[in-house]
Amino acid sequence: MIEVVEASGKIQEAFRSAGLPRGSLRFSRGTRWAATRCWTGGGQEIIRMSDTTEQKRIRPSGGYRGLRSFQTATVIYDATVSFCDRFIDKHSRLVDQMVQAARSGRQNIAEGSRASATSSQTELRLVNVARASLDELLLDYEDFLRQRGKRQWAKDDVEARAVRGVGKTLVAHPADQADASDVAAYAAWLNHSDPATVANATICLIHQANYLLDQQIAGLERVFISEGGYSENLAAARLQARGQPARPGSGTGVLPSCPLCGGTMVLRTARQGKNAGSQFLGCAAYPTCRGTVQL
Repeated sequence: MIEVVEASGKIQEAFRSAGLPRGSLRFSRGTRWAATRCWTGGGQEIIRMSDTTEQKRIRPSGGYRGLRSFQTATVIYDATVSFCDRFIDKHSRLVDQMVQAARSGRQNIAEGSRASATSSQTELRLVNVARASLDELLLDYEDFLRQRGKRQWAKDDVEARAVRGVGKTLVAHPADQADASDVAAYAAWLNHSDPATVANATICLIHQANYLLDQQIAGLERVFISEGGYSENLAAARLQARGQPARPGSGTGVLPSCPLCGGTMVLRTARQGKNAGSQFLGCAAYPTCRGTVQL
């Protein structure tokens, strides 16, 4: 007599077609199985189906070049370099400040995307840095217009609506570099001889990039809340392996509650003392609450 201890859906159907009893089969979805034949002490043959699915804790990362936020930030970066070269004194500190802010807005999107494999928190932080850098650049362009007595386009001005309209017609593309069509689409404004026109068009682009980043940040926050990050899931898995309680959740579980206040725990790294460099779980309300759980 052969007893099937565990089997996936397809394997179950195969055994059922051979007339094996339904009660000896158990369902398991989304897994790969390996069959091992063994015998009990009484000579009963058992086929044990073992799960061979790898638990991939590291999420896919990269792919930032296909993000509209990154592609728009690239146009802003290039436009800012050109704007500073054409309209601002090369000896002014403002040149470096504006270029660096534009560069930070672009590069931090890329760095956050790369970091997403191992840390959702790092990805969120870097995308927020990109958002803050573009806000800084926005103020520089607004200051440029105000200090020179130039008019800043209102949201519903014809010119501003025309620039926004171009953005709605562009689609994200997976190219390794910014699509030349993106730059060409805004050339009428970004290559204009009037610095006020270039500044206003770039301001419109920054608003578009900020909107896209706001949507991206909201999405990342939802994923982080529902799935956690690599570090958090790894810590939860370690707690489970050591037999410590972890509330059920997606993936390997959710971090346990604070033993003192019942609040949320976060993964921390000791920076000093004999345990410097080691990780532990600390209450998110620190320093108000000093609850910890050793890993």
